[in-house]
Amino acid sequence: MSANLANLESHLATRSYVEGYTPSQADVVVFKAISSAPDSSAYPHVSRWFNHIKSYTAEFDSLPGSSQAGEAFLGGAAPAAEKKEEEDDDDVDLFGSDDEEDAEAERIKAERVAAYNAKKAAKPKTVAKSVVTFEVKPWDDETDMAKLEECVRSIEMPGLVWGASKLVPIGYGIRKLQITLVVEDELVSLDELQEKVAEFDEYVQSSDVAAMQKL
Repeated sequence: MSANLANLESHLATRSYVEGYTPSQADVVVFKAISSAPDSSAYPHVSRWFNHIKSYTAEFDSLPGSSQAGEAFLGGAAPAAEKKEEEDDDDVDLFGSDDEEDAEAERIKAERVAAYNAKKAAKPKTVAKSVVTFEVKPWDDETDMAKLEECVRSIEMPGLVWGASKLVPIGYGIRKLQITLVVEDELVSLDELQEKVAEFDEYVQSSDVAAMQKL
């Protein structure tokens, strides 16, 4: 009975012997089933093993172990080729299954991400707001403060809500307008607000943010 070189080549790709870590009767039975030295280009691992085991020819009868493990590699190349084809077919099917499983996993993941994003989008977003104490100084004590405040309150911006106000003395009969406002941080730029207030230069000398606190 001849040896199945294809199976033996695969087996010896990661092993030095048919069984165990030393020459044994398993090597002997397979060696004897090979009628001539294997083609080293087609079966490099078998060729290496064959030449190595050949050096033990004189010791074949005394080598330890059983021939049972070696008998698994007897039976000829043709059946092995058929078996290899079957194994290759199985491998293709298995890889196909892996691809299908990966695709299914990706689909489920995508659905979960989409559901999470939809839930996140539907959840009410917390709007960051701040309370600002805003001060506007007139040119002098003759400035019409009622008209100044009217001009300031006429400014409209998305996210801006004007609140209470009062006039605060700053000396020499001059009073400044101190007004409270609530702003949405993402919508209102206080620098832009000050620029708009400065446009009323007939009444306004300057403006300033006296205090600011997050709500």
